[in-house]
Amino acid sequence: MARKGFTTGQPARCTVTVLATSDLHLHLCPWDYYADRAAPGTGLASVAGRIRDFRSSLPNAMLMDNGDFLQGTALGEALADARPPGPATPHPMVEAMNLLDYDAVALGNHDFNYGLAFMGDALAGARFPVLCANLRRTDGGPTLFSRWTILDRRVTCDDGRQRPLYVGVIGFLPPQVMVWDHAHLDGRAQVDGIVSTARRLVPQMIAAGAEVVVALCHSGIGTSEGGEDPWAEHAALALAAVPGIDAVVAGHSHQVFPGPDFPPAPGIDPVAGHLAGKPACMPGFAASHLGVLRLDLERAPGQRWRCIGGSGS
Repeated sequence: MARKGFTTGQPARCTVTVLATSDLHLHLCPWDYYADRAAPGTGLASVAGRIRDFRSSLPNAMLMDNGDFLQGTALGEALADARPPGPATPHPMVEAMNLLDYDAVALGNHDFNYGLAFMGDALAGARFPVLCANLRRTDGGPTLFSRWTILDRRVTCDDGRQRPLYVGVIGFLPPQVMVWDHAHLDGRAQVDGIVSTARRLVPQMIAAGAEVVVALCHSGIGTSEGGEDPWAEHAALALAAVPGIDAVVAGHSHQVFPGPDFPPAPGIDPVAGHLAGKPACMPGFAASHLGVLRLDLERAPGQRWRCIGGSGS
């Protein structure tokens, strides 16, 4: 007999919020390190309060970064010259991300600017998965990042009950990193196209148990056709169309989506915050914006969670 107030066979529903930063470029505080003056509205510290408020008011919030966080200010240059010592005294941006309890972080092309050894030192203290799916080491050196991860979380549903949810997260960067950082990567790594890599790996993630897949795409939005080019630098729109991907965080071009940077176009909905019909955002530069993806999920009895709607802002 069903308990009073409950109906058997009804699907469970919940809303998951993904908070996203991108292209932080080592802007920790609202300060222009080169001009030596205040830069209001920038710096990870500037959005830390908003992150806290979202997390305190929303039961199912996660925080992710979309890459280019190790380079970009005078502080970054000084750290590269000094070589960070590792987990005992971690890299300041990595430590800030630890303190803010990031759930996952993707690498961008500029994170390779100081070489793989520096990256290994900088990421040694990370308490979150670091992801890069379409670049792989070929020199037998240490693995500094994973292609994808599955986050094991419990979500509070509309009926007040908590249920498990397995969130797959995968990261991508522009293939041009092999040109831009040729000196650091030639003979040490190889890169594949963003969309082709996603088509190969996303089914593996789902087979491994991912119920919702979030793509951290350090790439501009581009066009749907552009993603067929394995060297497409801007492929977020084409990536969003890959079956199995439920939401996309774009970046790299330092623009804002949804917003006036992108008028309506095929596959691009700046009102709903959709790319190829999927919730998507691009959160500017240097923490100028905090991206927010709202994913509406449903799970029928005996089935997996599935995304039935959502928006990006």
